[in-house]
Amino acid sequence: MVLGATVGISLSSCTKKTEGRPDLELIQEEIFTPTCAVSGCHASTADATYNQHKLILTEGQSWDELINQTPQNAAASLYGLKLVKPGASDLSLLFHKITCETGHHPTLGNIGAPMPLGGQVLSKGQVEFIKQWIDKGASKTSSDVDDVLLKDNTPCQAEVQPLTPPAVGTGFQMTISPFEIPKNFEREVFLRKNSPNTDTVFVNRLQMRGGNNSHHFVVYGFRNTSLLPAVNVLRDLRDPVTGVLNSATLLEMQNHVFMGGGTDVNTDITLPTGVAIKMAPATPVDLNAHYFNRTNFTLSGQNYINFYTVPRAAVQFEAKTLDLNNFDISIPANTRRTFTKNFTFTATTRVVMLTSHFHKLGERFVIKIFGGPRHGEVVYTNTSWEHPLVLSFATPIVLQAGEGLTSEVTYFNNTSQPVSFGLTSQDEMNIIFGYYY
Repeated sequence: MVLGATVGISLSSCTKKTEGRPDLELIQEEIFTPTCAVSGCHASTADATYNQHKLILTEGQSWDELINQTPQNAAASLYGLKLVKPGASDLSLLFHKITCETGHHPTLGNIGAPMPLGGQVLSKGQVEFIKQWIDKGASKTSSDVDDVLLKDNTPCQAEVQPLTPPAVGTGFQMTISPFEIPKNFEREVFLRKNSPNTDTVFVNRLQMRGGNNSHHFVVYGFRNTSLLPAVNVLRDLRDPVTGVLNSATLLEMQNHVFMGGGTDVNTDITLPTGVAIKMAPATPVDLNAHYFNRTNFTLSGQNYINFYTVPRAAVQFEAKTLDLNNFDISIPANTRRTFTKNFTFTATTRVVMLTSHFHKLGERFVIKIFGGPRHGEVVYTNTSWEHPLVLSFATPIVLQAGEGLTSEVTYFNNTSQPVSFGLTSQDEMNIIFGYYY
């Protein structure tokens, strides 16, 4: 792994020179307790995310919860991983979730977001310590790993693997080049570009890739193309020094039209056959990346998006985008609350894809049909805020004028502070995204 090139050569064969504290005790004290067993993550069954992972990493419980336990993640379970497989870090989901080794698990499928969440990263020394603990048997009581490893405080952040652009004639790629995320800061940026196509094209697939500690990556068009920000200039939502909101950027956001993307920065969306997004030559788009950094390190962000096109003759319907927001969110401390809002359409609407966006306090996002003969029918249910379900409908959901969709979203605020709608990862949102014609 990358770590091997820096400390692995000199340290991988080290063993403790004197009897010390148990390895698990050090892992618990320095890693699990401060970064994993925290409210909202792996602290208790009351955490909003518990039903997604069913893993508690508190002192006295973590070892039993990890050793030879089958992961909740379907891809990891299918591949035969255990949460911790003693003697085999490569068969242990815990290691795969924390390692920053570039391209470490391309064959495993979607094993979920890297850990820990919330903009934190472990150090390379911490990751190597856990790796060696697993490979040496993952004992509950022994002291087999040299704790000098824990002195390596280099942040363990994986580089974003380049996304291969579409072949000539099948699409094009846009990127946000690497940029810094200051320590203990959330950085949200926008980069306006013009699409490189010289003729009108029809896009039916969006493939994205981004870095760790990312909150979202979204691509926007503009309602009014006479009011455009400067091209190829990185614009911040907040001043990186003072944290003050940039009023000019906020104003520009009011001109946005959702085009694609969402919470999962490594998503791949394909529209149903015969449906595509029409893009004129040199279409102005805004690439929007949001990263959060809760470490004392300076981290980096980078994003790719591929637009795949189909021939005009293959397109029967031009896709439009759904961007339906409920801003009326207010969740008192230590409270579970559900918010419902109806969105109606003024003309016949055929919905072909739905996805959702909420933040880490979100437990369940349900979309129902509003009005008409199918009133109240559930058409979408999502319980993962970090990897929201993207649901395609080969047979469109047909809604007549006056009918629409209902968002029914449940949050569990297990913090000591009230939470409401806002633009940071510590606030909440409630958005239906999708496509229709």
